[in-house]
Amino acid sequence: MKTLNINGSVRSKVGKKGATHIRREEKVPCVLYGGSEQISFSVIEKDFKPLVFTPDVHTVKLNLDGKEYNAILQDIQHHVISDKIIHADFLQLVPGKAVTMNIPVQTEGAAPGVKAGGKLQKKLRTVRVRGPIEKMPEAIKLDVSKLEIGDSIHIGDLKYDGMSFLQAKNITIVGVRMTRNVVEETPAAGATTAAATPAAGAAAAGAKTDAKAPAGDAKAPAAKAPAAKAPAAKK
Repeated sequence: MKTLNINGSVRSKVGKKGATHIRREEKVPCVLYGGSEQISFSVIEKDFKPLVFTPDVHTVKLNLDGKEYNAILQDIQHHVISDKIIHADFLQLVPGKAVTMNIPVQTEGAAPGVKAGGKLQKKLRTVRVRGPIEKMPEAIKLDVSKLEIGDSIHIGDLKYDGMSFLQAKNITIVGVRMTRNVVEETPAAGATTAAATPAAGAAAAGAKTDAKAPAGDAKAPAAKAPAAKAPAAKK
């Protein structure tokens, strides 16, 4: 995992007034915890740019007034309007001790479902992982080369030695979904067959009607003469 170097200054004044004064100097009030002591310090705001505004994950080597600490960025707060960083928490790294991090997701390979007209959809950009920093990966790499339309990879499918994943196992990370074009092509073929069937039926019905109709020049059978009346009986 890549490491960034950040310089900071230990601050003696803590609390709301001290934090406000630091922010006026374009600095960010920070706290380092997880070690033998909790340290309050400040960092120039622009020094956070390579750590925060990137899809990659890093460890941090903090240089605080000449003393170095290995840490990770654990939490960061932004102003609700200006979106400026107003506070940051760092967790000091201790060898062999488990930490929790959001690790980015990367896909590898070409999904056959995409070639068939589907669309690869990434549901999660990061996965929450807990484990020792020595085994923490830079990225969760997913092989999508076997995904057909309707297939997906879930949290429960992940297997990393020494790592535990904190989200529900049934949560989808990435999958191939059916697009509208694929959905419309299937009914179109069915509609063509359905249209042809009634037409054939109509033609067959017409043929039967013609066969039953009498010929135009055929004569109708003559009507039978009325039977003669019996003679009246004599008195």
